[in-house]
Amino acid sequence: MPITVAGKTIETDEEGYLSNRTDWNEEVAKEMAKADNCDLSQNHWEVLNFLREYYEEYQIAPAVRVLTKAIGKKLGADKGNSKYLYELFPYGPAKQACKYAGLPKPTGCV
Repeated sequence: MPITVAGKTIETDEEGYLSNRTDWNEEVAKEMAKADNCDLSQNHWEVLNFLREYYEEYQIAPAVRVLTKAIGKKLGADKGNSKYLYELFPYGPAKQACKYAGLPKPTGCV
């Protein structure tokens, strides 16, 4: 199910994750979010950029528990909790945020 961003067709898998991570940019993220009726705020970008850094370091997309704990360490307890993350990403913080960040689906997500 490809998406079109700035006239360029970008391939995704059947769940909407990028087929090629190098196709990601902020416009791609915005287009993916728009399809879910989500307007990316500064708080969303903070999580997306955190995830991209995490993936670069560990070469894995974190499951929600790991994500929550890691965000709490880096961004503070007010942001490192499930309630906050689910408010930003109601379809699942790890799953939805990784998708917008251009990362693979986290292991353990259904």
